[in-house]
Amino acid sequence: MSLAGKVAIVTGAASGIGLAAARRLAQAGAAVAIWDLNEAGAQAAAADLVKQGHRAIASRVDVSRRADVDAATQLAREQLGPIGILVNNAGMSAFTPFMDITEELWDRIMTVNLKSVLLCTQAVLPDMLAAKWGRIVNVSSSSAQSGAATMVHYSASKGGVIAFTKSLAQELAPTGITVNNVPPGFVDTPMLRESLKDKVDMIAAASPMKRAGKPEDMAAAIAFLASDEAGYITGHTLSVNGGRYSN
Repeated sequence: MSLAGKVAIVTGAASGIGLAAARRLAQAGAAVAIWDLNEAGAQAAAADLVKQGHRAIASRVDVSRRADVDAATQLAREQLGPIGILVNNAGMSAFTPFMDITEELWDRIMTVNLKSVLLCTQAVLPDMLAAKWGRIVNVSSSSAQSGAATMVHYSASKGGVIAFTKSLAQELAPTGITVNNVPPGFVDTPMLRESLKDKVDMIAAASPMKRAGKPEDMAAAIAFLASDEAGYITGHTLSVNGGRYSN
C-alpha cells in the first residue's frame, strides 16, 4: 500500500490515535500536516517524522474555529501540496451524569467533536474535487454504536459523526472521493488515561480480548481506508474494538 505523492491532514495528531495515524500515513509515503491545540506536541511529532525522512509540518489549530482551520489548510497546501487525505480525529471526551450536563458543556462537545468535521471537510474538499480523488476518514466512537452511561453528550456527538459520514459518502460517491469512519473501542491513549485514571487496566481485563486497543490498531484501519485499495468502500463504519461491539 503506497500513499506516495499524497498529502494528508490529521487533526488531533500530537498524541494518541492521531499521532499513530500520522506516523502510519507518513510511513506509506504521504506528506502529513499535523494539527493540534497542543502546539509543542504537534511540532515535536512533525520534527520526529522529518528526522525519519518524511515530509511533515505542524500547526496549532482549534478545529472548532473556521478561521484556524482555513489558515492551517492554506499553509498545508502551500508547503506540502493539494490535500488528498483528511483524518478528522480531534475530539474531546467527558463522563457526566445526564442531569449534570450543562448547555455550555453540550455545546462545547458538539462543536469540537461534530462541527469540526464540517469545518475541516469543507476546507479541504475543493482540492479533492479538483483531483477527482480524495479520502475522508472520520474517527467516531463505539460509544455511539452501543450507548454509554454518563456519556450522552459524547455519544450523541459521535453518533452525528457516523451519520455525517454516511450522508456525505452518498453525496460524494460519483466524484472519486470516499468518506468512511472508524469507531474505536477501548483504546489506551493519554485522553483515556486522563478520563479513567486507574480503571483502564481493570476495564481492559474484562473485555473480549482482555486488553485495551492500541493507537496503532486504529491507525492501520485509517491507513487502509485512505488507500487506493479501499477505493470501492464508502459510507462504511469499520469497527476496531476488539469485539467490544459488533453489528
